[in-house]
Amino acid sequence: MRSAPVPLHHVATWVFDLDNTLYPPSCRLFDQVDRRIGQFIAEYFDVDPVAARALQKRYFREYGTTLRGLMTEHGVDPYRYLDYVHRIDHGAIPPNPALDAALERLKGRKIVFTNGSADHAAKVLARLGVARHFEAVFDVAAADFVPKPELACYRALLARHDIAPAGAAIFDDIPRNLEPAHALGMTTILVRTETEYGSTTETGSHIHHHADDLVDFLENVLAERAKTAG
Repeated sequence: MRSAPVPLHHVATWVFDLDNTLYPPSCRLFDQVDRRIGQFIAEYFDVDPVAARALQKRYFREYGTTLRGLMTEHGVDPYRYLDYVHRIDHGAIPPNPALDAALERLKGRKIVFTNGSADHAAKVLARLGVARHFEAVFDVAAADFVPKPELACYRALLARHDIAPAGAAIFDDIPRNLEPAHALGMTTILVRTETEYGSTTETGSHIHHHADDLVDFLENVLAERAKTAG
């Protein structure tokens, strides 16, 4: 396994997390999902919101996603869950012409890698106006409901889409989600946020680059590529 990341201007495949990565947390879209998860648990177990919240966060911490905890401990139907929690107002995401332009100029394959559903991802990409740039969405169902940060789902992503990890870069807003990618030899970029599970100060050998703004970061990559090409 290589010990150093590939220079970004040599990356052949770009893998993007979806929520709070391709759009900023300021859209508050995931706040809607978070509330829907709590409501699902409250209804499923017939408990009050406080108890539901405690279960929700315990499952997330212990299993990577609340869904994985519900499936493992209670046999919850994942499709029923995903349909429920993603029944939200995607109109909170505005179009992002700057991101569209940057992705247009960014050479290489582009894939979305999400613990959410493909339907949710399609709606997000449509709102952003960037769907045309992505050849595939690898969602939690494609991973047989094994979520990030489980190593198995990263291996499944690489195998399904024939991705060479040494030539791939991955963006995610949750630091622990980059650890398996780094272990497999991918170049990692932490998109800094102020969210509960993100971090603006996270460092470590599993994080090769930090991005305070996704578009600015991509513009810098494009500038570096132009410089090396010249």
